[in-house]
Amino acid sequence: MKTFILVISFFASICCVAQDKLNFDSKPIDCENKWIVFPSDSNGSYNYGFVYMDTEAGLTFDFGGSFKISNDGKFLITQKEDGRTMKFRLQPNKSLVAIIPESYFAEFHISKTPDWLKAYEEDENSTDRLFIWGNTYNIWNECAKGLTYLEKVKKIDPNYKGLKTEIAFSYNCLKQYGNAITILKEAIKQKPDDAYAYKELLYSQVYNNQLPDAIKTYYKIEKDITDKTYKSENAFNILCAFYNQNNLQKFNEWINFTQVDKDSRFGPYVEKLKTDLEKINQRPAKKHN
Repeated sequence: MKTFILVISFFASICCVAQDKLNFDSKPIDCENKWIVFPSDSNGSYNYGFVYMDTEAGLTFDFGGSFKISNDGKFLITQKEDGRTMKFRLQPNKSLVAIIPESYFAEFHISKTPDWLKAYEEDENSTDRLFIWGNTYNIWNECAKGLTYLEKVKKIDPNYKGLKTEIAFSYNCLKQYGNAITILKEAIKQKPDDAYAYKELLYSQVYNNQLPDAIKTYYKIEKDITDKTYKSENAFNILCAFYNQNNLQKFNEWINFTQVDKDSRFGPYVEKLKTDLEKINQRPAKKHN
């Protein structure tokens, strides 16, 4: 993993006039190889930089500097010091960013493609790079795009580590649960102790209306898989199936059996579902004339 260096830089200031508007209407995941601006902070300062794909870290922001906009519409730009590096891995969020128009490039003293980007564009068609692209798009819930990259990996190396479960994640995200189940069973044959693959399988079965199979998978995990990372998540997914069936008895029995309500991550959601389900079951049945 590349080391991301955070540094305190000395700055050089530039003043220019804002001509085109900055439109904050783009998701960061759609801004690969673009110069972008984040919304201003409480002091009216905007951070800008370049977004690219790092083979190991995923979607990454290379900080270029900051600026404010004066009352008369001028950009007051503060560039980072030459030779200083500040890089941040971008995590999924709902914030929208603005793409810097090319008409600003000269004023910002930036080029469309930074010279250092060449080092990150080597072996673009390698399985490692294609996989990180697919994984990153999946993380950002852009699963259709993610799947296209993962299918390219599959053509090159169908047994690439983690590929089958990542493809299954794409399928689940796209609600293609049957496809997910098929490939997850292949993954589990190759790695019978893969707790993550079992977690995705159980999820697929729940949402493919195969609740009895999902419960069997849950018991299988409890019996044979030592990694209990997804224990509460698995229990909660099955609980949601009982909720969707409006089966209050099974819902409560499952809570008592799994103690999923004791998990701090899922407890509040369990209580809300339970309250909703109890209200539904307390409503008097409609009379038919």
